[in-house]
Amino acid sequence: MSARVLGSAPGAASAEARAATDDGPGGEASGAAGAAGTSGATAAARAGSGGRVVVRGPSALVLTSRARRGLGVFRLAIALIEIVALIANYQYVLEFPLFASVNFFSYFTVQSAMLAVVVLLIGAGYALTQHRDPPMLAAFRTIVTVYLLVSGIVFGIIALQASTRDYRLEVPWSDTLLHFVVPVLALIAWTLDAVIAVNPPVPWATIGLVLVFPSGWLVYTLIRGADIGWYPYFFLDASQVGGYVGVAVYCVVVLLIFLGLTSVLVGVHRRLALRGVRRRVWARRRAAIAGGDSRRSAATDVVRGPTPE
Repeated sequence: MSARVLGSAPGAASAEARAATDDGPGGEASGAAGAAGTSGATAAARAGSGGRVVVRGPSALVLTSRARRGLGVFRLAIALIEIVALIANYQYVLEFPLFASVNFFSYFTVQSAMLAVVVLLIGAGYALTQHRDPPMLAAFRTIVTVYLLVSGIVFGIIALQASTRDYRLEVPWSDTLLHFVVPVLALIAWTLDAVIAVNPPVPWATIGLVLVFPSGWLVYTLIRGADIGWYPYFFLDASQVGGYVGVAVYCVVVLLIFLGLTSVLVGVHRRLALRGVRRRVWARRRAAIAGGDSRRSAATDVVRGPTPE
């Protein structure tokens, strides 16, 4: 089965070049042998097709393309589930006559969910039509995944604290989707992408970028809450957590959760991306060696000529 050979993204290309020369037995010698075998395979393909170059890739490329399309469908499904959950949750809060509808859009969960829908739809489009995502999309997907996970963790903290705080907590099915189901599905999608390992590694700078949106949201929420007397989460209300020191402690804990989760995801993605590069390099070497063996066998048959009768 044939497959198109597609160009590598900048980060992946440099990583593959390093893996080709540094990894595996033989070091530079094996890298040179692989390059020679690849050029020989290209020449043989040209000779066997009337001068037209026909590159036949290993079945791994075909499997990767299928996995990418499956991942695209999965991302699209998660985005649709998120949209359904947002609409249902908005309809749910409208049943409370004293709840201002504008407050719905002040929840971090809601804002991060809307951001996740955008990123998931973009990611689905690339996965369904392209062999790789743009380099920056990996960082945004990681950031959004962290936001969804933190939303679920914070909701769990609120559920534990609800019995001791002046805070009413109900969990309709839409909240279950927003805080538990979608974060788990998003983490699965992120993990599948990391395992497929065709995208460039997530940059370490993502750890700092993850705090940009939550920090802006926190400033907005504190200013707005002081003005209207309403906060989306109890730990932002100084009257419920023993003053502004209590607010600061909760905020620091949540920000550390952001940093911790992002650090873990970035580290895992970079490790899996490197493994994927090494796997593809060795697959190309094996294909080149197999092609060289086939050419040598064909040349031997030509030299020997037909078997006399």
